[in-house]
Amino acid sequence: MQLVDALVDALRDWNTRYVFGVSGANIEHFHDAIHRRGGHRLTSVLSRREDGAAFMADGRARVHRTLGVCCSTSGGAMMNLAVGLAESYADSVPILAVIGQPALAMDSHGAFQESSGIGRTVDAIGLLSAITKATLRITDPAEFWSALRSAATTALTGRPGPVAMLLPRDLNTADVGDRPEDWPSDLGGLGSGGSMAKHDVELLLDAIRQAERPVLLLGHGVRRSRDPDAVIRFAQRAGIPVATTMSARAEFPNRDPLYLGVVGMTGHPSAHEFIAEHADLVIAVGTGLSMMTRAPLGHLESGRVVLVNIDPKTVHLQGLPRVAVAADAGEVFQRLLELHEGGPVEAPHSHGYRLRRFVPRLAPDVPNATPDPRAAGDDLLRSTALALIEEHLPPGGHIVLDAGNCASAAIHLTSVPPRATSTIALGAGGMGYSIAAAVGAQLGSAPGTRTTVICGDGALLVNGLEIHTAVDLRLPILFLVFNNQMHGMCVTRQQLFFDSRIESAQYPQIDVATLAQGLGSVDRLWTGSAGSPAELRRQLDDYHTTAAGRLPGVLELRLWHEEMPPFGAFLPAAEPTYSVPAVLNPAG
Repeated sequence: MQLVDALVDALRDWNTRYVFGVSGANIEHFHDAIHRRGGHRLTSVLSRREDGAAFMADGRARVHRTLGVCCSTSGGAMMNLAVGLAESYADSVPILAVIGQPALAMDSHGAFQESSGIGRTVDAIGLLSAITKATLRITDPAEFWSALRSAATTALTGRPGPVAMLLPRDLNTADVGDRPEDWPSDLGGLGSGGSMAKHDVELLLDAIRQAERPVLLLGHGVRRSRDPDAVIRFAQRAGIPVATTMSARAEFPNRDPLYLGVVGMTGHPSAHEFIAEHADLVIAVGTGLSMMTRAPLGHLESGRVVLVNIDPKTVHLQGLPRVAVAADAGEVFQRLLELHEGGPVEAPHSHGYRLRRFVPRLAPDVPNATPDPRAAGDDLLRSTALALIEEHLPPGGHIVLDAGNCASAAIHLTSVPPRATSTIALGAGGMGYSIAAAVGAQLGSAPGTRTTVICGDGALLVNGLEIHTAVDLRLPILFLVFNNQMHGMCVTRQQLFFDSRIESAQYPQIDVATLAQGLGSVDRLWTGSAGSPAELRRQLDDYHTTAAGRLPGVLELRLWHEEMPPFGAFLPAAEPTYSVPAVLNPAG
């Protein structure tokens, strides 16, 4: 069997379903094999750039809890793909990246796009090894099967992450023999759950039972665990209050009476205060406790922290935790549920708790903002827009957030509907991630599922052409573009810390709706623009009445008045807050 045929058959039979990429000379054999052998079970998805392909694979892996697959040819394409792989590496997302290379025989001979590392060529292995769990270069057809098994196993087990497999062009058609008899029939056969120390779980349960005011803090590692629902069931059965990190706000029902809100730089001050001042035990599950998460908590004493993490050594905590369970979160909480049957935990309820948010307020005027004739009469504010958007977020759908002020405000001011997912890339934190990742999130979803993207005009300028991929595939994704003619968070920092010397963060106004119209005809893409609350209501109603579930849409939000983002580092300690009504947060 030819190498590329064997690779396609394996990915097809593992039900990875999609390969995201852009074709080119040194990857075309792989794409041809997908065409010949993929059938309806493995499909190529043509992204508009290779970084978009990697973001799509990342979004699919996060939302659907599977192995994301992307590919590229050599040279600049490989370099573009590396942007997305760095994001997956930072956020522990399992990806297999198949990267075509010039023929082995051309090493050191000046081949076009050579990356052997010889002479002045790029060292592909050195480059990619810095942003992957492993980078493998196939140099002998006889090693193919073991290399593929190793690549997929490495990506999926332990702390997940991306793995790059470099395929020289002259090996694509090489004979690799038949599939080994012990070859795993599905991705589940690749995982080795590892050993969970039962004694550590018992110590964890003892610590919970001894605590008077325990709090669960859930990170996005819960989503990728083998049984995320076990974590929810234990919290509900034991009556333990729950907070989530910014990237895991969908990992616990937002309307559950136990939910405290979000912890982190854009989190809720009430949740920060509850943990800092009242909790005597913080059970950190599937979170690395990065500075983005723990900074608003003040000094988090390690003696009142217990960890449940596949790799506790990577958790950012000063001092040793009280207990550290190195295991899959789902398996740990399955065991806790079993032990719970043998004796109650029943932590005291957080009576009287009210989720509090910062009161939205205008930011200082931005000097040299470019006027636009459409601004006359526009009075839409970001906080008002998010309140209206929240009413249209579908239960069971997907929310994908980009970088910047609009995402910070969305995390702070909105809740996640029941059974929905919420995804944001906080590892490398690149602008434009959401536009491409939404494609990966939507693909393979159940019929009737819809995806909503919340991003800024900066993200659109960086990676907006991936909307054309959604148009091409007729994916029901609504791209909400907050248009304020600048990189808002950069401008906020320059106002606060550089005496409002705005540099390299503003640009002339763009007409997002008109720009989007060039990406598809009216029967393929819905477009709209809103600059007032009434106009936004009409546009949202129109999309959901005429196009939702059938077509992608681009809705521009014209924001001429900037609000301060609810980002902890930008706000004074006495920043005013308000309590969320109990109907939205029944914790009280």
